[in-house]
Parts: sequence; C-alpha cells; structure tokens
Amino acid sequence: MTKRLSSPPDAVRPAYDVVVVGSGYGGGVAASRLARAGLSVCVIERGREFVTGEFPNRLPELRRELQIVGGKMRSGRRTGLFDFRLGSDIHVLIGCGLGGGSLINAAVGLRPDPRVFADSAWPEEVREDGLLDQGFGRANAMLRPTRYARPSDFTKYRALEAASACFGQPPVPAPVVVSFEETVNPAGVEQPACTLCGDCCSGCNVGAKNTIALTYLPDAKGHSAEIFTELAVSHVAKEGRHWRVHFAPTEEPDAALRSVEAKTVVLSAGTLGSTEILLRSREEGLPLSDHLGERFSANGDIIAFALGGKGRVNGIGVGYPPKFVGDAIGACVTGEIELHDDGRLDHSMFIQEGVLPSALAPLLPVFFISGGRLLGAAQSLIKGVYHGPLQSLYTFFVVSHDEAKGRIRLENGKAQIDWPRVADQPVYARVDAALSKAAEAVGARYIKSPLGATTMGTKPATAHPLGGCGMGDDASGGVVDHKCRVFDGKGHVHAGLYVCDGAIIPRSIGVNPLLTITALTERAMIHFARDHNLGFDDAPLRCDPRSARFTE
Repeated sequence: MTKRLSSPPDAVRPAYDVVVVGSGYGGGVAASRLARAGLSVCVIERGREFVTGEFPNRLPELRRELQIVGGKMRSGRRTGLFDFRLGSDIHVLIGCGLGGGSLINAAVGLRPDPRVFADSAWPEEVREDGLLDQGFGRANAMLRPTRYARPSDFTKYRALEAASACFGQPPVPAPVVVSFEETVNPAGVEQPACTLCGDCCSGCNVGAKNTIALTYLPDAKGHSAEIFTELAVSHVAKEGRHWRVHFAPTEEPDAALRSVEAKTVVLSAGTLGSTEILLRSREEGLPLSDHLGERFSANGDIIAFALGGKGRVNGIGVGYPPKFVGDAIGACVTGEIELHDDGRLDHSMFIQEGVLPSALAPLLPVFFISGGRLLGAAQSLIKGVYHGPLQSLYTFFVVSHDEAKGRIRLENGKAQIDWPRVADQPVYARVDAALSKAAEAVGARYIKSPLGATTMGTKPATAHPLGGCGMGDDASGGVVDHKCRVFDGKGHVHAGLYVCDGAIIPRSIGVNPLLTITALTERAMIHFARDHNLGFDDAPLRCDPRSARFTE
C-alpha cells in the first residue's frame, strides 16, 4: 500500500510562504516546484486521500463515491470521488480527491495542434518566450506519456481499426500516462507494471497510472510541503502584503471558517472550483476582472457508444483483482483516430476507444439492453457483460473544438454554468456524423446517450471543463496574465495571487487537457522563480524503501 501523504486537518499552521488550493495537475506542479524552491508550502484539498487499493472496485463502493449537485438538489457525500454537476444547459464530471481529476481520467497525454496556441485568445508571451516548450518537456518527464508498443494485442484496438476504415485512416496508439513496466518514478515512488485491467477511470488500484498523487505530490512532500485533505476553501482576501485563505471542513460547510495566511496563494481547484472561489472572493470585496467566469469550454467533449456489431470489443474493464479472466483489456484508452483538418482547426477531432469501469458492469444491461430487463442474479449479469451482447459495446471518447461561449456564475454560492443552446454547437453535429459513420462501418447502432431516462437526460456533458479564469493581455481581455497572475481589474495584477489549472485556458484545445494544464503550470512556475529570484531543479527523487527517505 502506498504511503499516505496527507496530515490531519487540525495540523494546518497559521502561516506559510505558499498556500496551494487544490491538488490536480496545476496544484501538484505548483506544490512540487515551489517546495523545491525552498518555500514553505501548504496544500489544501477538499476531497479525501485515496491510496492504491482504496478506489471503488464494485458497484456499492462506486455508489458511495458518487456526489450529484444540480440546482437545489444534492446527493452523496461532499467528498465523493465522482463529482457530477448537473446544469440547466450542460453537465460536468470532475474528480474530488487528493490528485484531482488525475484519479479518474482516461490518462491521455496529448499536446495540442500548434494552431491552438497561435490563436489570439492567448497572450503573445505564451507563444513567444520559449518557456511553453520547456513546460511541456518538464510535464513529459514527470508524467511520462507512453504509447503501448503492441496495441493490436488488444481486441478493442482491433475493433477501432475496423471502425476507422470508413475514414480511410487507421488508428494510432494513444500516449497515456501509465507505467507499463515496473519502475521507480521521478518522484521516487515505486510503481508496478500496469495489469491492463482497463479500470483507469474508476481509480487505479494497481498503482501503475501516473496520477498526481503518485508523481508531483510525493515530490512536493519529499521537499517538505504539508498536505491537508477534506478542507474546502470558501474565499481568499488580501491583508496588507499577505493573503488569507478561509476554509472549513468539506463535510461541514456551515462550520465556522478557519483561515491560514500566505505570501502567495495558488488557486488550483479546477475550472469550476477556482472560478467559484474567485467569484465568492469578489463578493467579499476583492477587485477582479469583469471577465471572471467567461469563456467556459467543454473542449468539444462527447462520450458515446455503439452496440450490436458482429465482433467483440472487450471495452469493459475487469478490475484488479480481476473479476473475469480472459483477454487483456488494456489501458482505458489504447488507440485513437486522429482526424486532422488542415483547413479548419475547429473541424479536427480525436476519436478514442474507451473502457467502462468494471464496477459499472451490473448497471450496463439497464442502460443498453432493450427494455432494461434483467435475467438472473448479479453474478450472471456480470458474466453476461463479458460474454453476452455487451461484449460488442464500443465506447467512444471524442475531443474536438467548441466556441467557448459558456459562462460560470454563482448560484447559492456554487458554480453554475450558463450556456443557452449549447447543444446546437456545430461540434456536436460533426461528431454525431462521424460516430454514426464509424458505427455503421462495423454493423453497430450508434447510441448517443443511454442515460436519457436518468437525471442526466440528453444534455451535453464534459469531463474536460476549461475556462472561467482565461488568460489575457490585461484585465480587459482576461482574468489572469500569461504568468497566471490574477488581474485586479484596475490595470494591475494582485501580487501573490495565481490561478493554475484548466480555468486559465481561454479556448477549447481539441485534446485531453492534462498535459497542457501541467505544461502551462510548469511554465508559470519558471516565471515565478525568475520573478522572485528563486531557483529549483527538476532532478528525479529516489526513495530508499527501507527508510522511506527521499534523496536526489
């Protein structure tokens, strides 16, 4: 079992050099790099810590980790791993736990098409100062995206090859942040080899997925950062030359607020979380850009299915330990069809084959078999998933480009997304046409939404929310500058206040965003070190398992 990183919540000290709010890709990078620079760092995470082996493996466990929030409705505990935000226009799935979205994503680590950063939505410095490449280099070195060497070993990859024939373009292996061989990673953490069980999106119980909880956060801890979980930040306030971060226990939102002082605050609570904290901070009097909450993007996301084809797909995970012994499933995503449009960037899309977690297996017949009739006990249902008609179930993850015209606002103190007629965004029609074509090529039926009869309905949904605190040249065009410093709305930046996560991305990027968020934060930390006359290296840590002492 992996060693725990977090300390008891009551051990938060009165003051630190840096408080990092959130622990996903942005928060992990900031904590690691600023701790390496010799600063005292406190990480505050609203979710719980999951060590390897503690992720939900069966349906009852999965249900306990589900929280659903929409309007006045809330169900599940506030620290549930899967945080569904139901909106009037669009739904969002985000991760809640130490490591953020890295715990439950598909682990695809792609760099965007260069045309994405050529867009004038970005400050010129992002394109011109050369540090973005350095940021991607550091992100790659820590997260280690890898393309599986023999993707055709997997049935689901061969099934994608069959579906890709209609495009005249075969799939390619997708780079995923998964360790396929036993290793000691750059944070000094021993990782076993991936067992190819397919359960990446419900939490890796093997320890092979290169999450932030196994990479940047152990590195931060190894450089004396202090990490605290199950604490939710309400707002931040400026006090002279310092900042005060106000928080309460996540499961006790009405409890009296506690606070911690910091010279620097890095908000990395995710697109919804960081925007929400700044919106509440503005209500408390903090001057900010009028563009706060704008440019929300769903990154052209679609999760869709096809069923009824003649061949096997093997697109349902078996878990670890495995619930079913058969052919290896592979990582959640092994291959992708890269449909580049040289003339229209917004018409480009990536179609990835996905895997549904094994813990969902008992529910799948309800969603996909006509009438939802169930035959036999739960064990028979699971066996049927691996042997029956659902063995031919295709799961498609698609990323593309939307117009980033959503807006995040506060409703009862919580983030709410307004995007009227978002379902009419051209991207959805383009993706529907492409997936219908792929399904037809393998004799399957395209299923856009098997959840139409549930509270999810047929509205668009995304697991890659972006924007709300978008970069800009100044406060008239954005919420943060190219260094991720927050504008005060009066022509300057707030000294010591940063946002580093998906919220700063001012447009869709057309690929899974984990590598881009990591690279932009690495870039911001290089600027931070230069601006404050600090230094840090990125040399790997090594750990002596007998003493658990980290060395460089």
